[in-house]
Amino acid sequence: MTETTPPAPKGTPPASKEPALAATETGPAAAKGSGVRRRGRPPRTESAGTRDRILAAAREEFSERGYEKTSVRGIAKGAGVDSALVHHYFGTKEQVFEAAVEVAFAPALNAPNTLADGPLDGVGERLTRFVFGVWDNPTTRAPLLAILRSAVNNETAAAVFRRLVASQLLRRIAAQLDLPDAELRAELAAAQLVGTAMMRYVIKLEPLASADLEQIIARVAPVVQGHLTQP
Repeated sequence: MTETTPPAPKGTPPASKEPALAATETGPAAAKGSGVRRRGRPPRTESAGTRDRILAAAREEFSERGYEKTSVRGIAKGAGVDSALVHHYFGTKEQVFEAAVEVAFAPALNAPNTLADGPLDGVGERLTRFVFGVWDNPTTRAPLLAILRSAVNNETAAAVFRRLVASQLLRRIAAQLDLPDAELRAELAAAQLVGTAMMRYVIKLEPLASADLEQIIARVAPVVQGHLTQP
């Protein structure tokens, strides 16, 4: 006798001919085995590396395209992430630029500490040597150049740069000068140092661009000293 399969009860849908899925797309197994990335915030172990990639991509984009032509989408593409993740970590393009400036400028933010490292009559040389040490190091110079190129060509970028430099650098230097017009003195000293650095490393004007660094420090340091301490 041939066995027959009893009919399914009325109202029961026909069995699917498709193979069953092992897990849903949002389940842990799917996220691990199928290559499907779950939405939401990335794990903490990814956060630092993702932020660093975004900031590195942002510096490159701002350097190559300038502030106006750089987009959050372009930054995201360079970092290999979705645009939403850039917004999640930093917010707007202006906020991404501010974060990139702060990271790029971080080595120079220790400059005010040089004022406390010795007598006031030698602060010009110490500050000059420190600043040009940052600029002369290719590792710390590259991010600075990337940010400065954007800052000099766009007012929004320049405003972000000014705000950071004023709050994190110049005011800290001025606070250590017990002299009249301390903020103006700090700004004049910074103008001397940044202007010389721009001519040497950005515009590359000769013979300044190829001059010996010690020769430059010897000539610039007395001017910086005068801005900071002379009556």
